Amino acid sequence: MNRDQLKKLEADLWAAADKLRANSDLKASEYSTPVLGLIFLKFADNRYRQHEAAIEQEFKKLKGTRAERSERDIAIEKCGFYLKPQARYDYLLNLPEQENIAQAIRAAMASIENTKPELLGVLPQEEYDRFTRSSKNQHIPKDLLKLFSDIPVDASGDVFGQIYEYFLANFALSEGQGGGEFFTPRSVVKLMTEIIEPHGGKVFDPACGSGGMFVQSAEFIHQHQADKAADLDVFVCGTEKTLETVKLAKMNLAVNNLRGDIKQANTYYEDPFNAFGAFDYVMANPPFNVDDVTLDAVEKDRRFNTYGVPRNKTKAKGAAGKDGKEKAVETVPNGNYLWINLFATSLKPGGRAALVMANSASDARHSEADIRRTLIEQNLIYGMLTLPSNLFYTVTLPATLWFFDKGKTDDRVLFIDARNIFTQVDRAHRELSDEQIQNIALIPRLHKGRRQEFVDQVDRYLHQGMAQLKEAAEHLPALSERLLDVLAEEAADAQTSQAARDAIAALQAQWGQLAALAQAQDQHERTRGQKHSVEDRNQAQHLLRAQFTPFFTGLHAAVKALDKAIREMDKRKAEAAKADGKRATANRQTKGVKAAVQALHDELKAAELYYQHVSWLQERFPKAAYEDVTGLCKLASREEIAEQDWSLNPGRYVGVVIEEDGKTEEEFLADLTEVGDELAELQSEAHVLEAVIARNLAALTGL
Repeated sequence: MNRDQLKKLEADLWAAADKLRANSDLKASEYSTPVLGLIFLKFADNRYRQHEAAIEQEFKKLKGTRAERSERDIAIEKCGFYLKPQARYDYLLNLPEQENIAQAIRAAMASIENTKPELLGVLPQEEYDRFTRSSKNQHIPKDLLKLFSDIPVDASGDVFGQIYEYFLANFALSEGQGGGEFFTPRSVVKLMTEIIEPHGGKVFDPACGSGGMFVQSAEFIHQHQADKAADLDVFVCGTEKTLETVKLAKMNLAVNNLRGDIKQANTYYEDPFNAFGAFDYVMANPPFNVDDVTLDAVEKDRRFNTYGVPRNKTKAKGAAGKDGKEKAVETVPNGNYLWINLFATSLKPGGRAALVMANSASDARHSEADIRRTLIEQNLIYGMLTLPSNLFYTVTLPATLWFFDKGKTDDRVLFIDARNIFTQVDRAHRELSDEQIQNIALIPRLHKGRRQEFVDQVDRYLHQGMAQLKEAAEHLPALSERLLDVLAEEAADAQTSQAARDAIAALQAQWGQLAALAQAQDQHERTRGQKHSVEDRNQAQHLLRAQFTPFFTGLHAAVKALDKAIREMDKRKAEAAKADGKRATANRQTKGVKAAVQALHDELKAAELYYQHVSWLQERFPKAAYEDVTGLCKLASREEIAEQDWSLNPGRYVGVVIEEDGKTEEEFLADLTEVGDELAELQSEAHVLEAVIARNLAALTGL
């Protein structure tokens, strides 16, 4: 299953599951856990199915011998759990409608827990009783079983992991404020892992939510390990105060085949893993600005006091004393620096950490500033990265990523301002694309002198861009033929028809240049291995990228002219219909052509995006080496940080750049005129529709 197929499957499954909930009396918070449980059940059944033949073969082979073993023991050894016949997915799927399917699912979950001790008390059971409380809900278990049966029987654990994470994200979005407590957006977690680069060992998340940090850490390790078939050399440890979320995290680990332990605990007051100096990597998105942590509980705890405990503007809260009267209890004014302390103290020598934190913590004053100064002077802070706003489901303001490194030797701090790097998902939400994540991650890698990875990434973009262009070019002949058929069919005037034909010819001519560019790309890839130095490869990449600029410029002009010609045809057709007192309607072929032109637009945009990433990297790091870039990154010395009162706000260091759109005055006016023409056309169509509506209303009402 490729990436596009998986995305479609995820979207289809979510849309169908959400539609089922919309027709019930269940809230999103009531619906999420049983649905995620069924995804786990389908995963378990698929995994068991993959080992089933080997299990049966060994059972029959040993039966009647001194080494005879139960089918259950063999199954647990081979795939981690044993599924009784009543716990198999097909058995549940094929139960008659009149059966209590919710009860049958509950029994299946209980039987799985009995064979996998680490899941004991984790899988949803009584949650399925929600489906029996009203007649509105009783059909949902059967419908959900049918829905998730669409997941292919040969789907890998990675596919299930992706689907599980996709549903977690959407449930977090549905649940609003509450959802943010258990889910950190995948793109943010991936950026964190790409920068701290975990390579095995023990990973700790003291506010683990549903376990997304662990999943991305394992994925990074898997992608970069030499032996892809080897077991992941990582053990994850997490604490989470909410039991329901602990269950989600444990299911997430099981679906992603991760070794680890998640414990229910309040990290401020409990330390179930003896975290001090115990971990190779620490990652978390803890709650921001918690102000009711009692000072007595943390000031003597070395996890929190090694670099100082925040004390400024101490608050007092009421608590009942022995005499029953309320007494003032001293509290920490803000929990942010407790988390920052915890990250620094939980690392082994040479360990690395990434923390999501409120922007305000970077400039916090009083005792928090003293803690920050101590961390900087002890050379624990590797870098700071400001994120764009609207990446999180519950926080609209931008957050900052803190990066710790107990193995760093350079006493400077790397500041990155990524507030303007994002992909808009919808009006209220943004994300970081995989390419944007890689581009940002290349900055610290260049700082560490890993220039080879920079030119390797540029070559990947060039290769992917050419593949996308070739795919788009395959669709051009059919599109041109359809356009010419429409021109022949439509009774357009000679001038409009010729303009359209000219646009088609210009588009074909421009795409004809792709062959020479493809040849240049092939030549570049053939000789790439002969260029041993980064400088030579970087120079060759600059030369190759420059060849594509006039191609894209001409292509955009041709597509723009084609759009204009099609709009002009529609306009003339509408005017002719109006003159005849009729309403202009587009036939099926015309609509198909418009859809094909839009598809060409989309393919062109997707292909050009890779070359835009190349340009973005080359413009900022033209020598394929780290350098400070105004508005993006700055390597600041300790003296420079001291001058800023020990602030760790990237905006203070990287500066601001005002980017132009690159258009001349004539180009801007031409674009504005074109938009004006399109607006006039839409207004004209609107007036025609208004007249039709008015006539229809008059005919219906007799007025």
